[in-house]
Amino acid sequence: MSNFLYLFRGGYGEYNQLSEEEKGNLTQEWIVWLERLKEQGKLIEGLPLSQEGKVVRKRGELITNGPFAEGAEVIGGYTIIVAKDMDEAFLLSQNNPHAAFTDASLEIREIVNIDDHS
Repeated sequence: MSNFLYLFRGGYGEYNQLSEEEKGNLTQEWIVWLERLKEQGKLIEGLPLSQEGKVVRKRGELITNGPFAEGAEVIGGYTIIVAKDMDEAFLLSQNNPHAAFTDASLEIREIVNIDDHS
């Protein structure tokens, strides 16, 4: 078993156009999706990220305010799951609420154990 990171990109433009009721409904969809992962024993952690932040480059010599890239590239949240392999991680990512946004994407990355590289 390995840990996998889901990076949710894009969607802020469409999200910011939603009514408060629609945002509440979307939040409920996320809760249901995350609860399903938790019930399966697959969820480690998952949270949305603020739309504000800073980008640090050159070891702290250059700091700029976010967002950090084109709208479709901005990371809006993450989830960490446990799965036997990339195929299972992909299957577990299905039907997540982020897919409703037209400019949204989901990147799946295996988290490498640093002890494996020493």
